[in-house]
Amino acid sequence: MLFESSSFLKGMMLGSIFCALVTMLGHIRIGHENVTHHEHHHLQALSKEDFLKISEVERMELVKSIRVYCMILVKPKDVGRWAAVKDTWTKHCDKVEFFCTESIKVFESINLETNDMWTMMRKAYKYAYDKYKDEYNWFFLTRPTTFAVIENLKFFLLNRDATQPFYIGHTIKSGELEYVDVEGGIVLSIESVKRLNSLLSDPEKCPEQGGMIWKISEDKQLAVCLKYSGVFAENAEDSEGKDVFNTKSVGFLIKEAMSNNPQQVVEGCCSDMAVTFNDLAPNQMHVMMYGVYRLRAYGHTFNDALVFLPPNGSDND
Repeated sequence: MLFESSSFLKGMMLGSIFCALVTMLGHIRIGHENVTHHEHHHLQALSKEDFLKISEVERMELVKSIRVYCMILVKPKDVGRWAAVKDTWTKHCDKVEFFCTESIKVFESINLETNDMWTMMRKAYKYAYDKYKDEYNWFFLTRPTTFAVIENLKFFLLNRDATQPFYIGHTIKSGELEYVDVEGGIVLSIESVKRLNSLLSDPEKCPEQGGMIWKISEDKQLAVCLKYSGVFAENAEDSEGKDVFNTKSVGFLIKEAMSNNPQQVVEGCCSDMAVTFNDLAPNQMHVMMYGVYRLRAYGHTFNDALVFLPPNGSDND
């Protein structure tokens, strides 16, 4: 009995030491090369005043220059959400394609032949870059639980140069790593996708399995790969500093505002220029579509100085 107990304790000690070593090696693995230091910063949309300083001719040129390719990562179990996303906000993308773990007859999609989300993401970005690098300059990737207002995304990108390395969304810090949460959607400029594509074949800098014994989420792994190419996560905000990429639903954010600031629920909830909301059921997607694109208060005029025209052949709202 004594011998068994002693063996058990030794095993526990060895196991603890092994776990500690694995953790240390994992951190070393991510940061084993010198990377140019980059201070995390927040990107803000143009204020009304700054926007009005842009000439009408320049505005129209900027509008025409923004081409957004939407990438939705789906699994067969997501068919209900898939249908809702297809019938609602994705019609406003300049082009949208669905990437699936396997071939599905119900919907047209690109079969990536893997259940691993990081492998899916890698394959989707490689496909997008190889096929569309000369057609689109912004790449928006998300899941079928997300609702996006593409016009607000385009407005946010209005004064951004896609030939520069942008990696935008709702940022989270995990240890020393800052990454964009895929729940709120990830936006990469064509330059960032180009840099990522050049690293995908380099197992030292961008391994398929993260190069560690344990698994990390696909959005964190993307940040690791991009960091090696000098691309860093940036939090997107409106001109007042409110997040525009939301990882929660409108309902959740309103409930939160009611608890935290009951005197200013609407103002405290969300940005007027919000780009995404997440964790929406199919029926909520259609409610959002109605609220964003159909419902109007009689007597109120919306004199937006920009109009983002739908893609040719689109049946968007």
